[in-house]
Amino acid sequence: MKLLRNATLALAAVSAAYTTTASAEYQYGFGNISINRLDWSNGTEERTAGGKKDFTYLELEGGAGFDWGEIYGFIDLENPHKSNEEDDGDGRRIAMKGTMRLNLGDTGFNLYGQVYDLSTDGFNEQNRVVGFGYNIAQGSFFFKPFIGVHNAQTTYYSGNNGYMLGWVLGYGFKAFGEDFMVTNWHETEFNRDKDYADGKETGQNGAVSLWWNATDKITAGLQYRYADDKLGANTYQNAMIYSLKYNF
Repeated sequence: MKLLRNATLALAAVSAAYTTTASAEYQYGFGNISINRLDWSNGTEERTAGGKKDFTYLELEGGAGFDWGEIYGFIDLENPHKSNEEDDGDGRRIAMKGTMRLNLGDTGFNLYGQVYDLSTDGFNEQNRVVGFGYNIAQGSFFFKPFIGVHNAQTTYYSGNNGYMLGWVLGYGFKAFGEDFMVTNWHETEFNRDKDYADGKETGQNGAVSLWWNATDKITAGLQYRYADDKLGANTYQNAMIYSLKYNF
């Protein structure tokens, strides 16, 4: 029930955001639903306690830009075919993320906010970031860095947790008569509390992706997922994600 409640609250928040911005000048928007398969590397499975397990997840993703700024969010249902409780700790999970940027005039700078939440049986974590960002766009290229203070609320830790530096970037191009895009999202947590992640002061998290826009409605993707001292393991982790999206 807790997973369902969190998902319902997230959907309500997204609906409220769109209602609030209905009168703003709309500039762009996108939305999609996808099925994804994450395949951990053999090294990651060997290095992580208990051995991380491959999983399938469904994702609902969307974003929009307005004259005042932009919003983005996703909801992932991991292991949708499993129950909440699994003996191996690899049951159903819900992960969700929401970001917002409020433009500071025409300077390119913006106020930045981010919330990430993970819920599974016996464990919950929510990370919040508030700070500043900057938007750069030139043709089919965009780069959106940010930096902010980081707060974490988990089953085992609660409090301020240093800072987060990150970005999203992308570049669209044509090859072999087809439309492609390369994207990267990255987050570096630094100066973390000594009681978080066994005292590891810095953590890395991100993915590099290649997307093939086969049609207006269908997009296929290959993602290299990486993390270091994150995702519940104090070691380097990497995986490949195979994605198929249906664009609204």
